[in-house]
This record gives sequence, structure tokens and C-alpha cells, in this order.
Amino acid sequence: MMVPELVGYLVHQCSKTKALRQGLPLHAIAIKTAAKSDVIVSNHILNLYAKCRKLGEARQVFDEMSERNLVSWSAMISGYEQIGEPNLALGLFSKLNTVPNEYVYASVISACASLKGLVQGKQIHGQALKFGLDSVSFVSNALITMYMKCGKCSDALLAYNEALELDPVAYNALITGFVENQQPDKGFEVFRMMYQEGFFPDRFTFVGLLGTCNGRDDMKRGELLHCQTIKLKLDSSAFIGNLIITMYSKLNLLEEAEKAFRLIEEKDIISWNTFLSSCSHCNDHEKALQVFKEMLNECRVRPDEFTFASALAACSGLASMCNGKQIHGHLIRTRLYQDVGAGNALVNMYAKCGCIAKAYYIFSKMEHQNLVSWNTMIAGFGNHGFGGKAIELFAKMKTVGVKPDSVTFVGLLTASNHAGLVDEGLVYFNSMERTYGISPEIEHFSCLIDLLGRAGRLNEAEEYMKKFPFAHDTVVLGSLLSACRLHGDVDTGKRFARQLLKLQPVTTSPYVLLSNLYASDEMWDGVVEAWKLLKGSGLKKEPGHSLIEVKGTFEKFTVVDFSHSRTEEIMDILKTLSWEAIEV
Repeated sequence: MMVPELVGYLVHQCSKTKALRQGLPLHAIAIKTAAKSDVIVSNHILNLYAKCRKLGEARQVFDEMSERNLVSWSAMISGYEQIGEPNLALGLFSKLNTVPNEYVYASVISACASLKGLVQGKQIHGQALKFGLDSVSFVSNALITMYMKCGKCSDALLAYNEALELDPVAYNALITGFVENQQPDKGFEVFRMMYQEGFFPDRFTFVGLLGTCNGRDDMKRGELLHCQTIKLKLDSSAFIGNLIITMYSKLNLLEEAEKAFRLIEEKDIISWNTFLSSCSHCNDHEKALQVFKEMLNECRVRPDEFTFASALAACSGLASMCNGKQIHGHLIRTRLYQDVGAGNALVNMYAKCGCIAKAYYIFSKMEHQNLVSWNTMIAGFGNHGFGGKAIELFAKMKTVGVKPDSVTFVGLLTASNHAGLVDEGLVYFNSMERTYGISPEIEHFSCLIDLLGRAGRLNEAEEYMKKFPFAHDTVVLGSLLSACRLHGDVDTGKRFARQLLKLQPVTTSPYVLLSNLYASDEMWDGVVEAWKLLKGSGLKKEPGHSLIEVKGTFEKFTVVDFSHSRTEEIMDILKTLSWEAIEV
């Protein structure tokens, strides 16, 4: 017969490795031999279930215990907190009829942090202070996190100052807290202080810090953090490598993102998905498809719905029906097409590739449609000039109880614009705030102004400009200038052009529009003046280019650029075609 000590030891070993299958027979032996009446054995069994996230079974063991000690309560409370059930953890804590230990306090304070329960957190802090446990490292660390989650940075610093022993966890809690409370500079101060106190950052230290590097102004800071991860040999881990890829992606530095991706020793699915989305974010859709194919051919990691959604987004960016259909085939074989995210990506891909009927077929066959599904289909109809169908779909969307958002109205206004439905567009714009409580943003306003401008209703457009704070936006003024050129209203166009040029535009479009406006009225001196202004601005017109897909490979042709590797062959073919045309 197995003695209780041996059963307890074996169950403890199972709980350390989360070996539930091996632990279940031991639980049965404990019941059969009455060893479960031993509080230590029961605690080990309870702990096994809690560690394996089987809290229902753990609670049954807890409730059936004839005798419970503080370890029993601690295991059950921490189990609830760790699986994301803070209310159950606090509910059980309220029934505790003995003085808690530091482990219990750490768990319930973490539960308060999850709920952002400041009042209850302060009460528990007071209890811990009363029993002299608030300065124990993992209690003080939990207090720092709790106060930071509740937006009380000064209280978190007080908890930090009261701690008897500081460790990297305390510094990480402060850094993450400051970043989450939009105080990244203070987070970096703590990071420097951490080094000064002799502590080395770990992977969790960099989670918050790397996430603050979002713009060009943060590039130097991001590069310094990257250097630190290299020194600490953390950059080759997937956890940190994925963060570095994301950071460089936000800075539009795709080459650096790829270097970080290639240096990850064991790439996980998040690594591949992160780099795929980085390629799309940086508008290198061809690279995204290359990486996707590399993943399929060389990687042991199986693509998931996010992988396919990113690859389909790349197909949408390139309008590549060929690659899109192949990915659709993969989705059908893996049955991932049933995922709503993958379904939305398919709808978007077919719509962007011009196959609107196929897009609507997939949309209509989706088992579940979320707001993104409806918005994607409305935008698809709108971009293809099917304004009436977009409006019908919006009516159906409201019928099934889906509430529109800001993106919905961008799609509706675009649909109204492309189909020339001016009055309908005005109704949608005016209903945004009045009916749905959605404040119009620059995207909506520029759609409206373009809609009115194309219809020649420039006076109405100007009236709306007086009502909203977007009158000095370059896109809006550019739309009006374009409308003036379309309707030959040179005087009004010159007025808008003066306003636009005062804003020092960062593209050549306003100058080209002004030149075309003058040219439409045969005012050649004005054309010359517009081009002089363009030259004086220092801006250069970006040459146009075309992309064609040949057997799954994309070829780019740029105006006045003859560097293509097959230029001579192309020129020979063109000459041949010219001769044949002459002969005909």
C-alpha cells in the first residue's frame, strides 16, 4: 500500500510538470487508500488541478477537505486569479477565517489589479500593512502593478519605496505602468535606474519600452533598446524578436524588420504573422507573398487564420487574383475559411481584384458576419460604382441589428460619391452625429466635399467647410481645386489654390492641379507660373509606375526608367507589334 507521503510526493511532481494525465490515477489511489484525508496530500491534489487550469475539480477537492490549512486557501485563491477569475478569488478571500500569508495577499491584490478595483485594493493593502507583509517583495510588486493599473502612479512609487527587497519584477512593473499611463519618459528613467542599481533587464522589461517607439522621433531610442537586447542575447528569442519586428514596422523600416525576423532562432507563428503584417504595413505586398510562400515550403509552423488574412491582404494590395485564388484553395483544404477574419479577408481580396460578384457570394455564405464583414462589402460595392447595392446592404445591416461605425459611413459616402448619389450622401453625412452619435472625421468630410465638388455644388461645399474644422486640410482643398478644374471655375479655383499653397503641401498634386486648371482655360502664363512654384518648392513629382503579374511574379515598370533586365526583349516585341500594325 502506498503511504500518504509517497502519494503526496508523486502528485507534487505531477503538479510541477503539469502532468494531469499521470496525476489522475494518483488522485484515485488517494481516494481508495483514504490518503486524501491527509491535508498535505489534498493540498497537492488541489494544487495539481489548479496548475492544470482545472478549477472546477480543484474547487471540488477544496470543498470536500475535512481539514484546510492556509496552503489550501492560498492554492485555491491563486488558482482563480491565475486563470482570470478575479471575482472568484476575492469572493473566496472574503471567507478566509485565518490570518493570510504573503502568497494570499499577492494573489488577491493581483485580482484587484485585474478588476481595477482601487477601493478594495487599498483595503487589502491596509490589511497587509497591519500584518507587516506589504513590504515583502512579491506583495509590494503586486501593489505596484495594482496602483499602476488603477492610474495611481504616485501610490505605486510609494509601494516601490516601501519594499524591503527590490528585484527586476518591481522595476518591470513600474516601467510597464508608466508606459500604460502615457508617461514613457518616466518609464525610461526607471529603466536607467534599474541599470544603476545593478539589475539586468529581462524580456519583460522591453515589452513596454519597445512599444513606445512609434514614430521617427523615437527611432534613436528604439535602436538603443535593440542594441541592449543584442548585448543581453535576447534579440534571437521569438518573444523579443517579434517586438523588434513590430517596432521597425511602425517606423516603416522594413529592411531592419526583416533582419530582426531572420535573426530569430526558433520562429513561432507570431513571428511569421508579425513579419507578414509588417510587409503589408510598409506596402511591400510582393515581399509579403514571398514570405508566405517561404513559410508554406520551409517552415514547420502551420499557418493560422491570421497568416492567411495577412497573405490575402497582400493579394488585395497587388490586385493579384491568381495568388488570391491559391490562398482561397488553402483555406478550403484547412477549413479555416469558416473563420470570420479569414472570410473578411477573402471578401476584401475579391472586391479589390474586381470580382465583386465573387466577393458578395463569399460574404453571403459566411456562417458569421461581424461589423467588419458588412463594412468590407459596403466598401466593395461603393468602390465599384454600385452605390444602390451599397445602400441596400446598409439597410439590411440595420435590419439584422448590426450598428454602423465610423468606417461604415466612409464606405457609404464613397459609394454615394462614385455613383453620383449626392442627396443620399448628404443624408448619410448629416445622420452620423444626429442619429448614430458618430462625430464626422476628416475622412468623412473629404468624401462629402469631393461628392459636392464633383456635382458642381461648390457653394454648398464651402458652407460645410465653414461648419467643420477641416477647412485647412490639404486633401479637402485639393478636392475642391480638382472640382473647379472639372467644372472650369478658374476664379474659385485660384482662391482655393492660394489657400492650399499657404499650407506648404508636401506633395506635388496641388501644383499639378493648379497647372491643369489654368491649362483648361488656356491661361498659359498661369501654367508656367504653377510649374515655377513647383520648382521653387523643392518637391519632385513621383514618376508613375505599373505592376503586371506574370506567372505569379510581379514586374514593375516606371516612367522613363529603362533599367528592367528584359528591356531589349520588350523593345523588340514593341517594334514587331508596330510593324504588324503598319502592315495591317
